[in-house]
Amino acid sequence: MAAEIAIERLQRSDLPAALQLQSAAYPAFLVEEEAAFASRMVLRASYCLAAKRDGRLLGYLLAHGWASGSPPPVGTVLADGGPSEVLFVHDLAVGSALRGLKIGDRLAARAFALAAVDGLRRAELIAVEGAAEYWRRLGFAEEETSEALLSKVRGYGPAARWMSAAIPTNEPA
Repeated sequence: MAAEIAIERLQRSDLPAALQLQSAAYPAFLVEEEAAFASRMVLRASYCLAAKRDGRLLGYLLAHGWASGSPPPVGTVLADGGPSEVLFVHDLAVGSALRGLKIGDRLAARAFALAAVDGLRRAELIAVEGAAEYWRRLGFAEEETSEALLSKVRGYGPAARWMSAAIPTNEPA
């Protein structure tokens, strides 16, 4: 019987495997250096997660609290100090042989749950390389953007789309 897939915090020890997954999943212009990648993991409002089976990294999600409508440029090393108004989903990668197991869905759901506990009610992201359909399935929708925000989104490639979603809460209606 195969071991269960565990969703847990992304650790520094996961970094080499995560960087390999990133390189396999994205074109070179979207691959970030170790310092930029790792900076998201150590923010106070970090929701960076790992999907693992038997200690092996299967996929990861880089997400963190951030200022609304203000995506950091690709490759930026982040530092604490700004507002944590939304959950910014920066990056999601799953090993190609494991797609279809809903690992990405589980990573996103766990990040949403953690962010909701911390009072975040909205998530934002830039869907890259044709991923907008995937994110729509998870409740994200494209939004009208200002020219300044659109300029930032373009830095993520010609197919990039600005999207947002409400973070569900477990509060009774």
